[in-house]
Amino acid sequence: MRKPFVAIVMMIAVALGVQAADLTVKSPDGRIEVEISAVAGRPTYAVTCDGLQMLEPSALGLTADIGDFSTGMTITGHSVNTVDMSYKMSGTKTSSVHYRANELSVEMQNARRHKITVTFRVSDRDVAFRYSFPQYGETASMVIRSEATAFRLPAKTTTFICAQSDPMVGWQRTKPSYEESYKPDAPMTERSQYGRGYTFPCLFHVGEDGWVLVSETGTDGKYAGCHLSDYDPASGYTVALPMDGENNGNGTATVGMALPGHTPWRTITVGTTLAPIAETTVAYDLVEQRYEPSEQYRPGRYTWSWLVWQDNSINYDDQVKFIDLASAMGYEYCLVDNWWDRNIGRDRMAELSRYARSKGVSLMLWYNSNGYWNNAPQTPKQCMNTTLARRREMAWMKSIGVKGIKVDFFGGDKQQTMQLYEDILADANDFGLQVVFHGCTLPRGWERMYPNFVASEAVLASENVYFDDGAARREAFDLTLHPFCRNAVASMDWGGTIMNRRMSRDNKSRHARYTTDVFEMAASVVIQTRVQCIAMQPNNLTELSPEILGFLRSVPTEWDETRLIDGYPGRYVVMARRCGNRWIVAGLNATDRPLTLTLPLDMFAGQTVDCYTDTPAPKGAMMGEARLKQVKVGKNGTVKVTLQPNGGLIVDRI
Repeated sequence: MRKPFVAIVMMIAVALGVQAADLTVKSPDGRIEVEISAVAGRPTYAVTCDGLQMLEPSALGLTADIGDFSTGMTITGHSVNTVDMSYKMSGTKTSSVHYRANELSVEMQNARRHKITVTFRVSDRDVAFRYSFPQYGETASMVIRSEATAFRLPAKTTTFICAQSDPMVGWQRTKPSYEESYKPDAPMTERSQYGRGYTFPCLFHVGEDGWVLVSETGTDGKYAGCHLSDYDPASGYTVALPMDGENNGNGTATVGMALPGHTPWRTITVGTTLAPIAETTVAYDLVEQRYEPSEQYRPGRYTWSWLVWQDNSINYDDQVKFIDLASAMGYEYCLVDNWWDRNIGRDRMAELSRYARSKGVSLMLWYNSNGYWNNAPQTPKQCMNTTLARRREMAWMKSIGVKGIKVDFFGGDKQQTMQLYEDILADANDFGLQVVFHGCTLPRGWERMYPNFVASEAVLASENVYFDDGAARREAFDLTLHPFCRNAVASMDWGGTIMNRRMSRDNKSRHARYTTDVFEMAASVVIQTRVQCIAMQPNNLTELSPEILGFLRSVPTEWDETRLIDGYPGRYVVMARRCGNRWIVAGLNATDRPLTLTLPLDMFAGQTVDCYTDTPAPKGAMMGEARLKQVKVGKNGTVKVTLQPNGGLIVDRI
């Protein structure tokens, strides 16, 4: 068996009778290389891909109450391993993964002779590392106060990153909630909006040919959710713990760790194209399932009155309309949003659930997470914040046939909030409930860790398209960006393929939707989540063509394979996803001009396919109409298509 590359480096060092200053580990295909050093007691790592410097020497380590693990460090040993495993899971971008990586564990000690192990795993598109700690004599716990972990990108790098907000600001003091705007191709030197750094994931464009996506995975109640600091020319970006003011100032911003213990994984996806970024499974490769599902959770689509009809629709009669809509479309779920306990009542909610089930539809119910961490007034609340209240509520939901919950308005990223997420998920599994989180943190490997977890919002989502004309104009930009950042690392509950032309119940008033019908249809494929919101309104059943309705009735939400065909963050994206034997290629154009592309679609080579595109906008009109035609794909698998401004593309096997 061929020895891992790092072993060769160390054997040379031993033969020379010296301690190696540098350790190197490569990906199985040899394209990605990580070099670990400890110069003047400061441990660093650096990453190259195809010889291109992706990360310059960047700090490793952290500080804790028992000592400093970032300075005065000595490498005392190492071990190497190969990781080769396969796993299956549902509800993400692929159903079957073969993960191969070379692993290097570097043992270090600080000036007090306290040991730490930094474990690196390098696969063909990802680098991941974490810190592990033994028990130190009778010291069986420690407090992590800060991380020195850094990411130093070359000076020519530009960014696609989202600001971390101040704590306890925004509507009813509900931030941070990962709902800030992104700027494309911004310089690293540009300070974040609030001076608080940036939320994961963070996408970087290194020169002309390099792409780097930084995130973390495996975070649970044993650690806090972290983010990146503002850029510093000397150190780059560093991992930052939560802010003191989160959770209404309650709880510590530091991390308590039982020993032995370890941190979550920091992940770095690299490539000379965007394909590794969009196709990565690193968030799931490094974690394990925490419990068995209590039942086989059902993927599907849901209708949602609140997005356009808002609070006034949370009444029995209007919810019947959206249940009937779900039934007519063959959708599995209907989400009943806030105030249902006040406007419908628990007794009638049981009646509504019986009605939904008679139509082949299951209800999902909205809840406020709130205990003490913000001022969000929506009810029901005080139902999800304690074990006793939560399990009592979940038992009632199970008794009336409810199949899912959407829990909103969390308080931040402190360790105690991570524990609340985990507790809600574990309890919900006992009662056969799937879980969606809103007003929340980024999920970090949770789709695999918690089998009843569906998705999180953690993005400036579709509700803003309703609230604000500016957000509506920005929708195309957002949805061509997220396949390369937010949705690349975790399922995303964007909250709806919007088919109304105007953001109103009558479909005539308020501001317009600025994307075409085909754009919205394609977005239902580009956005990845196991339970997808198709935010149709009852009037759409008679307003949309049979061809559009036919596609929306049949769109899958679970995928066996995902490929990036083409794209650039914030400009356009073309993705191919496979469900069983059915491939669907979906494209979105966020530019203000027609975009003509020659696409390599080998899965359709020599076949005749359905192709949905938009007609050019007539003079004086904002957009054209959806058009379906049959197209013969060349034997070489290429097809030439044109995406209209803010328009879309769907290629689907007949």
